[in-house]
Amino acid sequence: MNIEEFREYCLSFKGVHEKMPFPNVPDKYSRDILCFYVADKWFCFVNIEIFDFCCIKCNPDESRELQTEYAGIRPGWHMNKKYWISVYFNQDVPDEKIKELVSNSYDIVVKSLTKKEREIL
Repeated sequence: MNIEEFREYCLSFKGVHEKMPFPNVPDKYSRDILCFYVADKWFCFVNIEIFDFCCIKCNPDESRELQTEYAGIRPGWHMNKKYWISVYFNQDVPDEKIKELVSNSYDIVVKSLTKKEREIL
């Protein structure tokens, strides 16, 4: 999977928009972060220049299990390690599994939205 395919997949979910929220930070890596939002909440982000991993929300119980099963799944980079995981591309996590995890992250965030926000979707 490449950045274009990944971006297209993330944008395929209902109500999703993208933004690069850190244009003025000193760290180049962080400036190149593209975040995917549903309503005003992130469900995924990725570095568009390096495209080394994506960071997504995950059920805490599932997170521990996934990190045991895959070397390419680690605690979330710069995020709450209980609720976020980093999933590395081109390692042992198949593309279909990555898509499944991104979809699950989207669902977790949608469930956290208010009833009014969900109705707008």
